[in-house]
Amino acid sequence: MTGVRPTVLFVEDDETLREATVQALTLEGFEVSAHADALSALRAVTPAFAGVIVSDIRMPGMDGIAFFDHLRALDPEMQVIFTTAHGDVAMAVEAMKNGAADFFTKPYSVSRLVHAIGRAHDRWALVLENRRLRDALREREHRRIGGSSQTAERLQRLIAEVARADVDLVISGPTGVGKNFVARLVHDLSPRRDRPFVTVDAGVLMHDDANLILFGRDPSVALSRSGLVERAQGGTLVLDEIESIPERAKAQLLSLIDTRRFLAIGAERPRSVDVRIIAISRSAGEGEGARPLDPALLHRLGGIAIALPDLASRREDIPDLFREFVAAFEAELELETSALGEAEWRHLLSHDWPGNIRELRTFARNFATGLTRIAQGSADRAEPQSLREMVARFERAVIEDALRDAKGQVDEVQQRLSLPRKTLYDRLTKYGLRAKDYRR
Repeated sequence: MTGVRPTVLFVEDDETLREATVQALTLEGFEVSAHADALSALRAVTPAFAGVIVSDIRMPGMDGIAFFDHLRALDPEMQVIFTTAHGDVAMAVEAMKNGAADFFTKPYSVSRLVHAIGRAHDRWALVLENRRLRDALREREHRRIGGSSQTAERLQRLIAEVARADVDLVISGPTGVGKNFVARLVHDLSPRRDRPFVTVDAGVLMHDDANLILFGRDPSVALSRSGLVERAQGGTLVLDEIESIPERAKAQLLSLIDTRRFLAIGAERPRSVDVRIIAISRSAGEGEGARPLDPALLHRLGGIAIALPDLASRREDIPDLFREFVAAFEAELELETSALGEAEWRHLLSHDWPGNIRELRTFARNFATGLTRIAQGSADRAEPQSLREMVARFERAVIEDALRDAKGQVDEVQQRLSLPRKTLYDRLTKYGLRAKDYRR
């Protein structure tokens, strides 16, 4: 057992046994919280509970098995040890199959219980430490929308704030701007990050078996199965392309959004589900075939929205995004790319990118794999830009590369580019670049 003594939450309705066991565990150095029933114990347990739970099975009101179900809904890896009379051994064994840490028949040896608590505490401590390490890795990973423009920074702050708030929201924007990526980013930055992330495509709701796929079939009916809504329990449920949801499915979805309850096929009463709902939509009126959003859906989702801009309106982020995509493909495919040619730079900086980030990512993949073949004069079909605009974009990209290679050291950038110091500072001001942003 680790050097830190755990908290023990002890649940036992027999007052004499409860007091004796609490005294024995306290003498062993544990911090014990005693409860006479499962309901009061449940109120004392939060998702952040780091102790071990020892509970009787047979209790008035909520029994130990129902108590265990509630604890598993909070965290399926929470450590629970059962104590039980001889006649309830089968129930205890079944609970262990479902994740309970151990069980003891009454009367039990306190010394053996102490060892079991110690083992459970060590397992739980390891789980929590691994989660902390994963959280630290998440912070170190490049978990952002990409780019260094004011627009990109503002969006990143908004996403982080919305993620922490744990509220429903609508993410809108034209095709290819990264709406699904932002939905996943909101989930990964939220308190629900370790729970399921489930996406429901509007096409699923047009299927003949839409109700079965979405809400499942009750265990009381033959061939029971869980639906997508139930699988998202505790996590995030994404409703993609909500403007395309068929009318016949809207009433049930509105009820789910309102009440967080759903009725499985064959069930006599609705079931509750704890999910955060993120709706994804193309911006109203954007693109051919786009439909306006249903006001009822928007009202039910609380009116919180993130509108993602198209790539053409944040052109200064294109070089950064391109580099990030290429680096990711290099790592994934274990290859080293060649230098970017003049024609490719020209395409990168002057193309209108109607497919937005999705199109840019495809271009980066093709470049990384050596498939990019752009002929001079046919790099894109958009209206030509002025020479001054193209030179300015190229100059900004060159300065950014130098800042990145020099890790923001202005003296080194000055030497690399053979620029007078005042000229370099003028260019940094002109393009909104800050040397400190490149210091790592």
